[in-house]
Amino acid sequence: MNYVDSHTHLYLGEEFGEESQMVVRRAIETGVTKMVFPNVDLSTIEPMMQLHSAFADNTYIALGLHPTEVKSDWQEVLEQIGPMLETHRPVAVGEIGIDMYWDKTYREEQMQALDIQLRWAEVLSLPVILHCRDGLNEVLEVLDAYRGEVPQIVFHSFTGSVEDVEKIRKRGDFYFGINGVVTFKNAQSIRDALPVIGLDRIMLETDAPYLAPVPHRGKRNESSYIPLIAMKVGEVLGVDVAEVASKTTENASRFFGI
Repeated sequence: MNYVDSHTHLYLGEEFGEESQMVVRRAIETGVTKMVFPNVDLSTIEPMMQLHSAFADNTYIALGLHPTEVKSDWQEVLEQIGPMLETHRPVAVGEIGIDMYWDKTYREEQMQALDIQLRWAEVLSLPVILHCRDGLNEVLEVLDAYRGEVPQIVFHSFTGSVEDVEKIRKRGDFYFGINGVVTFKNAQSIRDALPVIGLDRIMLETDAPYLAPVPHRGKRNESSYIPLIAMKVGEVLGVDVAEVASKTTENASRFFGI
């Protein structure tokens, strides 16, 4: 079985250091033959590109400004990232979005940055990897006010409820990234939402090095754990893990054009 990890940060030096290439190889050996690397900010673009270059047949990149990195200089940062969309050949714009979990100081700026980056995606015909943490109302407000054709979107690290899925579906036929959280004991709401989402709109992701699935919860996550997430999704939906692998791989391949 082959899998796609639709969202992983294996290039982060603080977490993986010199083990990054080893971790990518381990994922490939496990059947995770395609991995999408979104950057976080300007400083993470170079290490991301270096790891991608070492595994050009198995990895892909996305470019954007993570919402928690939207600070007072956000406009200048976007001015630097924007031209890279033409030169670095990303498969998506991301990860971008709204994060109100830690700090609401830059709420308006996050919303403005999201609107600008949605425009990038529309102009370049790229999909969007959307980060939304305690910010669904703000995301929906931006989507509702967007002047143009909203790009295809995957709601990365989705941990919302059935009600959240229904709200999102009113704005478009979007995808949902499911990661190790689905294996957590206290994550019943997302397990309840999976049948409503449906396998044809699910992509698997790790968000490594964060959110490792059970039995690795609390430890460093890596892309080779994707099969554990697939097993839980199959268990919840009552389908064979091979079907989960096949369908989610098909979904990610179509979404990213990979």
